[in-house]
Amino acid sequence: MNPTESADDRAMYRKISWRIMPLLMVAYVVAFLDRINVGYAQLQMKETLAFSDAVYALGAGIFFIGYLLFEVPSNLMLEKIGVRKTLLRIMVCWGVVAMAMMFVQTPTQFYVLRFLLGVFEAGFAPGALLYLTYWYPPARRARMIAVFLLGAIIASLIAGPLSGAIMKFLDGLNGWHGWQWLFLVQGLPAPLLGVLAWFVLVDRPEQAPWLSAEEKARLRQQFDAESQSTGKASHGSLRDLLGDPKVWALSLVYVLMVAGTYFIAFSTPTLIKSWGVADVLQIGLYATVPQLFAIAGVLLLGRSSDRHGERRWHFTAGALTAASGMALIALAEGQLGLSLAGLCLAVLGLTSITPVFFALTSDYLPRASVAAGIALVSSLGNLGGAISPSLTSALNAASGGTSYSLYLVMSLYLLAAFIILTVARPPAPVLQAA
Repeated sequence: MNPTESADDRAMYRKISWRIMPLLMVAYVVAFLDRINVGYAQLQMKETLAFSDAVYALGAGIFFIGYLLFEVPSNLMLEKIGVRKTLLRIMVCWGVVAMAMMFVQTPTQFYVLRFLLGVFEAGFAPGALLYLTYWYPPARRARMIAVFLLGAIIASLIAGPLSGAIMKFLDGLNGWHGWQWLFLVQGLPAPLLGVLAWFVLVDRPEQAPWLSAEEKARLRQQFDAESQSTGKASHGSLRDLLGDPKVWALSLVYVLMVAGTYFIAFSTPTLIKSWGVADVLQIGLYATVPQLFAIAGVLLLGRSSDRHGERRWHFTAGALTAASGMALIALAEGQLGLSLAGLCLAVLGLTSITPVFFALTSDYLPRASVAAGIALVSSLGNLGGAISPSLTSALNAASGGTSYSLYLVMSLYLLAAFIILTVARPPAPVLQAA
């Protein structure tokens, strides 16, 4: 809590948060489940469909190609048509594709559906992040981005036991394999939530009937003050945005982050299995443990970053924590206790830096280019998710283990911290003439 903030401001932001955050969080839970559940499904898919590790890795990564191609257009369209129409379109389409995954029989079908899932889901996360910039000024942004991103942590928390239970207890029901039920059950909520978003959300604060005229005026005043902030870019056009080296540096940082994040997301089930855990339900239960640490980390780091008005060193602390966790997993050499402790440390670090990173990015981007800027950084960054599965799978095949992949991911986080420390320096104070 900011001691200088008025009681009226706190009441206004509580009202806003209760109106928009629960639906966005639940939608992100479903989005992340539909994105990563292939990591659990592949435990059975590779048996019933004889998919190789290379097929699975390519299918896991090709999602992000579709994501890359359609993320910027989706965010630009959101600014024109609003969040309600955008979420309705996105969630109905991705839910249908997510459920269609249950009918996959060949690698080509697997690749096509994963690509389409990326195409249709592309606008959701950057669109939600853009939507938050309509409601929360920089002083509150990191903590609210952190609350939204809790959806990914909650998804990771429930993905293991939920996916394991579906595959174990529904296997054979109606003649379908457990992995087929997995895609059906976890894909169904998306279209329903898209319809709900149409009725529950409003596109802009000025359209909210539940905000008073005085509250709307106070919100506008706070955003007007934001526009006068120093340290922002001065993009007058999309060309200016594309010509800004700092935007490309931030995109590279996100490539490194996403590569590491999805290595963990897709590899956690197989890593835990390699540590001597065989039962799919037990694998799922062990996979929930690191997410408990992630919840605390993502909230505390985001709140601390807002309270101190500082992003660079908060990001660096989280990145170093993630790198330390990857090193511990590699050094543990399959010992369950130590390996799980390293996984907890890695997940704590990698999840806590994401809200700080997007707060830093949105703080830098001016209002005129924030939609395109967030989408550009996010879409380019998601190339990390396209590259990571195939690259780490090749390293694992070449080395006969996961240690090379773990050290690679550790180096990605170290490089991300170095870039942020270099390019995200606060602007030098302007000296007044005597």
